Amino acid sequence: MLARVCLGLALCCLVACGNNPRAPVEDRNARSAASSSSYSVQRGETLYSIAFRYGLDYRRVAAANNIPAPYTIYPGQKIYLREATALPVQPPPAPAAARPPASRPPATTSRPTPAPATKSVARPAPVRPAPVRPAPVKKVSPPAGTKPAVYTGSAVGAWRWPTAGRVTRGYSSTVHKGIDIGGKRGDAIHAVAAGKVVYAGTGIVGFGELLIVKHNEVYLSAYGHNDRLLVAEGDTVRAGQKIAEKGSTGTDSVKLHFEIRKEGKPIDPQRLLPPR
Repeated sequence: MLARVCLGLALCCLVACGNNPRAPVEDRNARSAASSSSYSVQRGETLYSIAFRYGLDYRRVAAANNIPAPYTIYPGQKIYLREATALPVQPPPAPAAARPPASRPPATTSRPTPAPATKSVARPAPVRPAPVRPAPVKKVSPPAGTKPAVYTGSAVGAWRWPTAGRVTRGYSSTVHKGIDIGGKRGDAIHAVAAGKVVYAGTGIVGFGELLIVKHNEVYLSAYGHNDRLLVAEGDTVRAGQKIAEKGSTGTDSVKLHFEIRKEGKPIDPQRLLPPR
């Protein structure tokens, strides 16, 4: 008899739990999913560094969060980690204001005095010089086996290697989003193309002292594990300019971790860099 009573109480508890529409586990999962789509901006971060960390296009993240150029963000601000499906269309420049017509003098009732009649004289026809054709320019080909001074195979216009040294680790789309270049501590790091520094700091784990340079609306380049940064956020850099010194910050050996991002997505840098 006692066993039947205990079994009945257990069945009642199971039915009551099954009818509860808000189980604690479901609530925690829902809150976790909602919070994972947003990010709280930390001090020293930029929209570029946040988009870089999550492999997103900074322009589409800005559009999804209604952040206009120059994409200024503030500590504590909530950023949704998603990309807008379309970029905002920039309005065309406003046309120049039309000039008002020149004012005319008021009409007068008095008639002008007619000029005295003169005898027309025939003018000789103008003499036109014969057209001069420029001499043809002879194209001179460079000697066989020589390399061009700059590599012009991308939208940037010219890519350069960021530093001397051997590539010690190649690109992988799944586990290694750039290349590692070995060398000695203090070796010069150069900008691979002209651009603007949009991040300089240690806020992204695993990159040490990191620089991110924006070259245009499509391409970014990143330089990690530097020993010393020689430029700051907002600086404009020239192609080939020394921007840092090679080091081992955030890693266990001296090397440069170098990446190129196209519309926020990593690509193999050696597809764009000139052959050595």
